[in-house]
Amino acid sequence: MPLAWPHISAVSIVDILLVAILIYQFLMLIRGTRAAPMLLGIAVLALAFYLARLGELRTLNWLLSTLLPYVVFAGIVVFQSEIRHALANLGRRISLIRSSGAAADLYDDIVLAANLFSQNQTGALIVIEREIGLRTYIESGVPLDARLSYDLLATLFRPSAPLHDGAAIIQGDRLAAAACFLPLSMNPVLSTQMGTRHRAGIGITEETDAVAVIVSEETGAISLAVAGNIERDLTVERLRERLSSLLRRYVPSPTLPNPVEDNFIEEEPPSSLPPRRQDSPLRPGGRD
Repeated sequence: MPLAWPHISAVSIVDILLVAILIYQFLMLIRGTRAAPMLLGIAVLALAFYLARLGELRTLNWLLSTLLPYVVFAGIVVFQSEIRHALANLGRRISLIRSSGAAADLYDDIVLAANLFSQNQTGALIVIEREIGLRTYIESGVPLDARLSYDLLATLFRPSAPLHDGAAIIQGDRLAAAACFLPLSMNPVLSTQMGTRHRAGIGITEETDAVAVIVSEETGAISLAVAGNIERDLTVERLRERLSSLLRRYVPSPTLPNPVEDNFIEEEPPSSLPPRRQDSPLRPGGRD
């Protein structure tokens, strides 16, 4: 006699899908952060509680039962940063859905800033977060959480600015942090002419799905790193097209400013400048 399949209503299917989505989003939220080993510790405690119930270990069962009501409050304290970021991301996604055209204009600022850096041969490394979170690398730099704009990027990467060394990381429409440390690529196939800035841009794309825009300080050439690969000597128009494709949104053609002379910054006479700081091997500054 064939077995009859249990009747599953549409409400039950939606319920299961919502729970699966919540679990997936939670795991993606803590992936690559310090909360992952904490979650593993909580799983070990839950397993110990189950074994205590199963093996009738009265003392251990009493201890865990006594502490269990406080686990919820402890979890809120331990994961307060993750909870805050999750709620912020949820609100940010809703706002981006309402104003997708405005988000496209924000990434247009990156194109304009890259054009300015290229004209002035100003070294820059801009990392754009996609699906995989970059919180671990954001915490290594100086937190900003400022609205992304062309003026902010132009000011941030001035050679005399204290935060020009390192990478700027962008989350959505926010500039999350600057002067961030990134992992350097150890790919032996890469050209020996690439310095720490380019290797850091490639390294972050090897470990995550982020996109890195790199401007060489020596030549002013614009490069784009994606999935461990680098596209060098891009024109501004080509950079605009690639960002539009990779970020899956339409980016309008930017109105590029006229070529800028050496008046990007007013530097003091060389004799009055402080000695240049030696770059850290992990901070993408100095040599490109």
